[in-house]
Amino acid sequence: MNYHSLTLNRDPFARLDVPLPDNIFANASVFVAKSTLQQLQKIIVAIEHVIALPAYQKQVLNYAPLTAHFVPKARGVFFGYDFHIDEKGNPQLIEINTNAGGALLNACRFETKTEQEFVEMFQREWQLSHGSQPLRTIAIVDDAPETQYLYAEFVLFQQLFKQHDIHALICAPETLRYHSQKLWHENTAIDLVYNRLTDFALLEPNQQALAAAYLAGNVVITPHPRAHALYADKRNLTILSNANILETLRVDEKTRDILISGIAPTILVEAKNADCLWTGRKQLFFKPTKGYGSKAAYRGDKLTKRVFAEILANDYVAQTFVPPSLQQVDIDGTLETFKFDCRAYVYNGQIQLTCARLYQGQTTNFRTRGGGFAPVITHF
Repeated sequence: MNYHSLTLNRDPFARLDVPLPDNIFANASVFVAKSTLQQLQKIIVAIEHVIALPAYQKQVLNYAPLTAHFVPKARGVFFGYDFHIDEKGNPQLIEINTNAGGALLNACRFETKTEQEFVEMFQREWQLSHGSQPLRTIAIVDDAPETQYLYAEFVLFQQLFKQHDIHALICAPETLRYHSQKLWHENTAIDLVYNRLTDFALLEPNQQALAAAYLAGNVVITPHPRAHALYADKRNLTILSNANILETLRVDEKTRDILISGIAPTILVEAKNADCLWTGRKQLFFKPTKGYGSKAAYRGDKLTKRVFAEILANDYVAQTFVPPSLQQVDIDGTLETFKFDCRAYVYNGQIQLTCARLYQGQTTNFRTRGGGFAPVITHF
């Protein structure tokens, strides 16, 4: 793993012809010990080891959508492993995302030399299915893409791909058509879809063409439904953080120890444990099993009985609350306290880039003035 000493790129978005979103970059840097980043990588490698086990895959696919049972050759780009770090520098994984945004924005903002690696990653995803055939077209797909908070990043990707002779377009899924064994956008045949949708199973009506081409093996989609099912469904953390289940899966002791110490303990929310969850709610964080972006997530100490009843009526996990780290940020001459998490962008089990996300409030957000993405600077 490479540790980058980040420096500000003076004019990183000169070629960008759309505005950056508000509160995207924080007014601060975050310093993290090299040993902490090394521990992040160990946790990620341990998770990869378990996810590769047929017994683990069989267990999680029991509650996965049918589209996740299709086995593509692509691995999935831009997995996001989100950690809180305690005062001693010990990281605790709080969740995994399989379409984590912000990597290219951070790479452009700070001189990390990872843009070329990103292009090579997409080319590798294509080559896993098509060998030496050239990757010619990429569709960056999201619902109403121009309205998305990170639309500027889509444009940056489009420009980056163009620099490497790859035609890229940005579109909504309903603009795609599947016929003649190809996925089409108007008269352009699509080789690869960079999937930024948050319906991870591709089951929405406007995604029928996308799903049909994917399941027929006629387009590469990355990240894909199977990646989300194996990595990012929050129910998976109830397996990865449970020593007894890991032992049942015949995970070796060293790997078990890394996971138990490195993942915030997580359990399913069920009617049978409702009383215990309510009693211990102040030490818990409640997350929807298929959630993303902190939506519908609740700190237990802020919970009302009405909201708790809604949680019980839906699919949730309860995670032991791991306090986020704190950072002082200068806002117009006044020091304010921000919380932050540390995100590792990962491909094929290896960290490509790390950043922090500074915020105020109950959950990670990009609504705080002075908050947003911040560079992680390594120290010894």
